[in-house]
Amino acid sequence: MAAKQFRWRPAREPARLPLRGRYVALEPLQSRRHAVSLYEATHGPGHDRRLWDFMFIGPFISRADFAQWLGACADSEDPLFFAIVDKRRGALGMASFMRINPGHGVIELGNIFFAAPLQKSRGATEAIFLMLRQCFERWGYRRVEWKCDARNRRSQRAALRFGFQREGYFRQHMVIKGESRDTVWFAIVDRDWPRLRRAYLRWLGPANFDRDGKERMKLRARSRGY
Repeated sequence: MAAKQFRWRPAREPARLPLRGRYVALEPLQSRRHAVSLYEATHGPGHDRRLWDFMFIGPFISRADFAQWLGACADSEDPLFFAIVDKRRGALGMASFMRINPGHGVIELGNIFFAAPLQKSRGATEAIFLMLRQCFERWGYRRVEWKCDARNRRSQRAALRFGFQREGYFRQHMVIKGESRDTVWFAIVDRDWPRLRRAYLRWLGPANFDRDGKERMKLRARSRGY
């Protein structure tokens, strides 16, 4: 019997259009629109001092320097940057679609940071859901990747919670801020998505949260392995 033919149509190029959810929206990054809120959230009182530890750049000495960097990010096509905007508190984080390869249907979620008010919130989880849904359902990608510094335990825990499966460990992969970086590699593929989509929708539903916004049920999106 002849092998079943694999039919593949290239995925779509990502579009610079907003992604809107119940708790947050992902808006195409604009320095003039998002710089003040993002700088305050990431450098102001109560900010997470570990936020920039594993980023390629930062923290910044001044708001002007931050705004200049944000402007360069906003002009980029790959990575394609979005601000994560809480509907009550403004821009509290950033994320990007990057290493975009429509021909192979592969794309990465990267440059992700959540300011302290966004961490461990409904909005943070919804932002990742909106990005994954866009990749798999709207643009037709078949693989979404997540990579992080091997020392970044928080990012690794987040990847697993969001349903990414650990696939590899790359020694001496990069040099970041003058230091050698080993990289841990995660991915979700299209056959994983229907199960993960159901898990996200159950978790994000209003009935899953009490009056204080605390979850009643944990997100059950962890990978089942190969």
